[in-house]
Amino acid sequence: MKLKYLKDATTLSLTDSECSGCGKCLDVCPHGVLKIENGKAAITDKNLCMECGACAMNCPSSAISVDAGTGCAAAVILGWLTGKEPACGCGTSGCCG
Repeated sequence: MKLKYLKDATTLSLTDSECSGCGKCLDVCPHGVLKIENGKAAITDKNLCMECGACAMNCPSSAISVDAGTGCAAAVILGWLTGKEPACGCGTSGCCG
């Protein structure tokens, strides 16, 4: 089962021109968000990203960026773990529901 989080809420981005195609991001991503396509990394489904930051931390060319532990995805996960209502701090009522 693949977990999807809130649509278009992730901070994940990839700069194709910086990517060397090494594939380290694929090895560390727990949700299979990335693939190699035409010799470079490509995002398969941005909404699968849980913003753990493993891909960015392991990218030797700094082609991937993600604000690990921020945003609505992190708030939803923290809410599940603590049993509390998710709150991402964006100020929008119900943004994480």
